[in-house]
Amino acid sequence: MSEWTDLLKSIADTIYDYRAGDFPQPTSNHVARWIAQFDGEVQIPLLQEVDHVLKQTYFDKDRVVDYFNTRVKNEKITGDNPQAFWRSANFLCIQKNGHSQEELLVLFAESLREQLGIEIDDCGSKDGPFVYLDDTLFSGSRIGTDMSLWLQQDAPQKTTVHFFVFAGHALGEWKMMDGVQKKAAAEGKKIDFHLWRAITFENRRSYRDKSEVLWPAVLPENAALKKYCEQEKKFPFELRTPGQQLKNNIFTSEEGRQLLEREFLLAGMRILSRCKEHKKVMRPLGFSYFGLGFGSMLVTFRNCPNNCPLALWWGDANADPSSPLGQWYPLLPRKTYSQGIVFDEAVFRNE
Repeated sequence: MSEWTDLLKSIADTIYDYRAGDFPQPTSNHVARWIAQFDGEVQIPLLQEVDHVLKQTYFDKDRVVDYFNTRVKNEKITGDNPQAFWRSANFLCIQKNGHSQEELLVLFAESLREQLGIEIDDCGSKDGPFVYLDDTLFSGSRIGTDMSLWLQQDAPQKTTVHFFVFAGHALGEWKMMDGVQKKAAAEGKKIDFHLWRAITFENRRSYRDKSEVLWPAVLPENAALKKYCEQEKKFPFELRTPGQQLKNNIFTSEEGRQLLEREFLLAGMRILSRCKEHKKVMRPLGFSYFGLGFGSMLVTFRNCPNNCPLALWWGDANADPSSPLGQWYPLLPRKTYSQGIVFDEAVFRNE
């Protein structure tokens, strides 16, 4: 097979279980239709980079189950008696938006059953710890919002809370943990919080040179992009210094990373130009209140977060071609909370 064919198949194989059940299994033709929206000369190198990155940042269902299995018997969490720990644990189901917590509880229940022979319905005790499951942590706002009401109304005066996510981002982790600790203190409660994840991606501004999200080191010559950057007064974009060593090097090379950043940035600008009205939080490299966008490449089998570049998830293959949603074909069509395209931190409505 040609390199073109191999790359299309490789990407389709990586995301094989994306939204299984409510979205057709991705095929080479699906990937080809998406990449065709980029200029011909960058299509193969862009596919090479996307293929490499997604192999590290895409969490398929098997990878998630493996993660849960390692946590069930992790002595740092359970001590030397995992049976007793999990039988006493109280599993929270308090999310206000989406169904990730409910679905992940089902998967975690399978791990408990297979690893320890424990049924999750038999778990829970008055003095046991609390467990909050979610798939990913980006800004930390969803966990913070869920926990705020729980801490105010239902949390005991003294307990331990364990947060389990597959992967997180450094800034969001810090903000979330700082927020729940302050909220617990404000409620006069003594709660010990622990955050467990398989990997943390660096995305703090002060560590942007070692960031592990899309954070351009060079801005392409583009009039619309120049104007866009000039309009940002409160949080002006700051370039990344290229060539720094990363803890989690998800890119093939600095050259490959810059290609991905440039092409996704330009594609995001094209998408924004087709949206007559949108919230300011909607940025070319993903929903964020800062810079050019969040820039995460972290995706799970359940969904593609809006904090990822618009080029990955924006659009609807079934939409009117003249509408904003019909003018871009997504690689990873995003599931939303309602028909009005409700995102994690803002709302855009195609009216």
